[in-house]
Amino acid sequence: MATANLSRFRLLKKRRHFYQSRCQVLRSQLGFNQVESTRPKICIGCCHYHGKFYGYNRNQRTQLICGFHPRGWLGNSSCPDWENNLDS
Repeated sequence: MATANLSRFRLLKKRRHFYQSRCQVLRSQLGFNQVESTRPKICIGCCHYHGKFYGYNRNQRTQLICGFHPRGWLGNSSCPDWENNLDS
């Protein structure tokens, strides 16, 4: 009985993978495969970037950009606290 369940599970997993692959191909053909980043352009590569959303309700969530500038750098010039991200 256990081998029958295992083979059924493998078959369902293979079908799901095939379905997801087809959906990904369709999304890429329609141009939906690029996900727009929520990171501000001025914060790209900064080690201080946090970017997590806080709040219980989807309508009331706020994003914490970084510890120095919680709502993001609002100036026209580059951020004075920007530091290179050493991990990348």
